[in-house]
Amino acid sequence: MAVQTETEVFGHTASGEPVHRVVIRGGGLTAHILTWGAVIQDLRLDGHAAPLVLGFETFPDYLAHSPYFGATPGRNANRIGGGRFEIDGTAYQLENNEKGVTHLHGGSDGIAKRLWTILEATENRVVLQIVDPDGRAGYPGNCTVTCTYTVSAGGVLNVLYESSTDRATICNICQHSYFNLDGTADAFGHDVMIAANSYLPTDPLQVPTGEIRPVEGTAFDLRAMTPMRRQLEGEKIGYDHNFCLSDERGAKQPVALVRSINSGVSLEVRTTEPGVQFYTGFKMNIPVPGLEGRRYGPFAGFCLETQIWPDAVNHSGFPQAILRPGETLRQETDYVFTKS
Repeated sequence: MAVQTETEVFGHTASGEPVHRVVIRGGGLTAHILTWGAVIQDLRLDGHAAPLVLGFETFPDYLAHSPYFGATPGRNANRIGGGRFEIDGTAYQLENNEKGVTHLHGGSDGIAKRLWTILEATENRVVLQIVDPDGRAGYPGNCTVTCTYTVSAGGVLNVLYESSTDRATICNICQHSYFNLDGTADAFGHDVMIAANSYLPTDPLQVPTGEIRPVEGTAFDLRAMTPMRRQLEGEKIGYDHNFCLSDERGAKQPVALVRSINSGVSLEVRTTEPGVQFYTGFKMNIPVPGLEGRRYGPFAGFCLETQIWPDAVNHSGFPQAILRPGETLRQETDYVFTKS
């Protein structure tokens, strides 16, 4: 382990293992990273007082109350309908950790809720790694996931996930920060644009139905800057859906832009991934204070989770989510912050 930056013990797991917090700085950004769940615990932009993400000041609150604040879900982020899938004719059943009927974010003890190892930590970069063992939550194969966070010139937070396996499995990693660009109690003072021509409708369990529906003429048409407040009007949409950016992973490209009309802070998202899950936090009601004593109620923050489409393994028309031995799944996203 090479550590050349600020680290401290942030807390301890239930079994007494220390959770470390690493601070990285660069490009006008300061990020606090936890070894538990590869969590972005705090993120700040020079010249802007409020935190850019939702989080907690103490570790016990993550264990008891976090809806994946800043975490790295996996081995398969998002939902798998019924927790069932097949690879090469072999059927697998995953733990159904959401209401007993759906597999969500890798299960109740997924990589978002376990300790990672620091491989390297420098002034502006930290590299973390975890091995998700064969059979955990029903997943086949030992899957090694490496997470690299780098902050650099221009307010860029670069997130790189690299995954490999010793047996064919499904794998889909994402960054699950909840953003708020002005520090107000809700995100309604933000405008959003997502460069997607289609989205995935979901069933009552929030699993994709299999339909790929055009956004044209719907409340999901966010191809031009649109006030987040719009979701309280008309159809009163609570966004928690995958927006389809492309049919497969490709070169990193701009896919989303959010701007606070209150603070002048903007967030541009660039990614290699074919989808982005846009969640506006409408289900949140956190009973304890967050960063700087802030209260997190409905719509307090929003997520832009760049990833493979949810339940992709069960839909032939979706981007594929199977990882095989000898392959490396490389998923890269830039979150770029600027202040006007």
